[in-house]
Amino acid sequence: MTSSIRPVGPGVALVTGACSGIGRALAEGLAERGHDLVLVSQREGPIGEAAREIAAAHGVRAHAITLDLARPEAAGELYAEVLRRGIEIDVLVNNAGVFFFGEVADADPDRANAMLQLHVVTPSLLCTLFTRGMRARRRGRVLIVSSLSAWRDIPGIAYYGSSKKYLRGFARALRSELSVYGVTVTCLAPGATATALYDPSVVPVDLGKRLGVMMAPRDVARAGLEALFAGEAEHLPGGLTRAMALGAVLVPERVIGLLRRHAPWLRPVGR
Repeated sequence: MTSSIRPVGPGVALVTGACSGIGRALAEGLAERGHDLVLVSQREGPIGEAAREIAAAHGVRAHAITLDLARPEAAGELYAEVLRRGIEIDVLVNNAGVFFFGEVADADPDRANAMLQLHVVTPSLLCTLFTRGMRARRRGRVLIVSSLSAWRDIPGIAYYGSSKKYLRGFARALRSELSVYGVTVTCLAPGATATALYDPSVVPVDLGKRLGVMMAPRDVARAGLEALFAGEAEHLPGGLTRAMALGAVLVPERVIGLLRRHAPWLRPVGR
């Protein structure tokens, strides 16, 4: 594998959180379209393996960068590394994410801070840094992965849902800013997806897959990339996800109160 990637064919795509789940599937889908890749994750072994496998399978050049994107300096460090290697990014995919259940008052401050850095600060700054070049070249695409949870505030995922709601709003504003320069921004908002994001002791992922209430990462990625290259502003993959988004908007607040009292992932009321 060479030490640098030069923009050939459809250009280079940078994908964060690319060693597994939706991120890995997005990287594979981009490679199928002929994009060379820059894949980013804090997991050195898996991200290197992903880069090698995708490059071999699709005949593209892929490079792995190991970096903890939950650190305040991460966006600047990643941008500097990409510049150092002489790479020009044509497609930016902000996908990296984490998840946990629990009430705000019970959250570990370090864990909450890491989530906010990863979901809010780093993707925002990556957009600032990388879209400057896209704007100057008057071409480029940005995919920001939000979540169905951005449609309704749910107890037990206040940090997660609020950060994903931020990403949805950020994507809308960024799209308005960049569209006049020929740069598109798409927000992908998946519902429940069968990935390692969830703790299997809390969320029955295998059962969700069997019942069809959890989408496969590859299906989410395929829908997201189709939306990205069609220039869509926002996309909820799957009919069930779209129905749940509508339901989330329409559900009465008293139902949310009942959820709070009976949700198995929250502290029992009265204790």
